[in-house]
Amino acid sequence: MRFVRFYENASVSYGILEGDEVIQVEGSIYGDTRLTDRRYPLSAVKLLAPITPGKIVAIGLNYKKHAEEVNKPLPEEPMMFLVSPTAVIGPDEPILLVNPENRTEHEGELAIVIGKQATDVPVQDALKYVCGYTNCNDISDRLLQRKDGQFTRAKSFATYKPLGPAIVTDINPDDLAIRVRVNGEIRQDSHTSDMIFNTAELVSFVSKVMTLDPGDVIITGTPSGVSPLHDGDIVEVEIDGIGCLKNAVRNKIT
Repeated sequence: MRFVRFYENASVSYGILEGDEVIQVEGSIYGDTRLTDRRYPLSAVKLLAPITPGKIVAIGLNYKKHAEEVNKPLPEEPMMFLVSPTAVIGPDEPILLVNPENRTEHEGELAIVIGKQATDVPVQDALKYVCGYTNCNDISDRLLQRKDGQFTRAKSFATYKPLGPAIVTDINPDDLAIRVRVNGEIRQDSHTSDMIFNTAELVSFVSKVMTLDPGDVIITGTPSGVSPLHDGDIVEVEIDGIGCLKNAVRNKIT
């Protein structure tokens, strides 16, 4: 199933994406979802970020080749930090570079959307707590990241967390090709099988530190090939089985 969140006729709704049509649903995407008879052409609605998370838990250095790229040893356990959910935007919304003079890079990532409250869950049960998966572009200001020695500020500016286009429930998250293109040129080209810690291990690990609630998001780290973004760029994060998250890049006007 492919859940989308969309704007139509001055209201925000959830729907199921089937081909080029959106079928509006009622109820909760985390439980009792009911189809309605309201159907819209995809071209007639505006897709929004598929979730408005209560919190975003980010995982750093979780791809083997990315660790090699930055010349760091493989972590013994997931490196976890928080970024602000106020940074979230949806498909086709502009990424606004707050400090265009700084090196600010894309990071295509698989995002896990939590479906039910999870506390201290074992690895073997972890995926039972997942609603589905979507794309994330973890925009990162490298100068601030180095200056601060931690990642929250560098990754939490408004528009720095595009999510979408859909939450997909019926895929194997550990067997997906992931690519990032900038102006049509492939910059990142990898596979979630290269992750050091798989999705179940990440959900379990985070749930042993903090309670995860429905709608929370875990972004699972980025592959090798990160590169800087500039005013006028078009960046696309594509994950097989989920779709393509496309955003233009603009300098923020102050």
